[in-house]
Amino acid sequence: MRVKGGSVSRQRRNKVLKLAKGYFGSKRTLYKTANEAVMRALNYAFRDRKAKKRDFRKLWITRINAACKINGTNYSLFIHALELANIEINRKILAELAVSEPQKFTKLVKEVVK
Repeated sequence: MRVKGGSVSRQRRNKVLKLAKGYFGSKRTLYKTANEAVMRALNYAFRDRKAKKRDFRKLWITRINAACKINGTNYSLFIHALELANIEINRKILAELAVSEPQKFTKLVKEVVK
């Protein structure tokens, strides 16, 4: 008796081919090329989920710095002043405040930077 393992192999291949749906040419039909493309795509997805966090933090810092410069200070002095005043607001909220509520952001800057 030999073990053929056909159903398990087919399920594995079909799982990869399902993930490759929408790819161009043989990357969606041939298992070997589809597997290579899917593995690469999954690596990119993993890498870019990490990079997205860095990119958003950079964006928030840039927005906060721009709003700080309008108010006569800079980012590093503003963040330092917030820490000294024991105000714990994260950069995401500060950036949103700077964009959507500039008057409140100005009030916050004047309150902490003296």
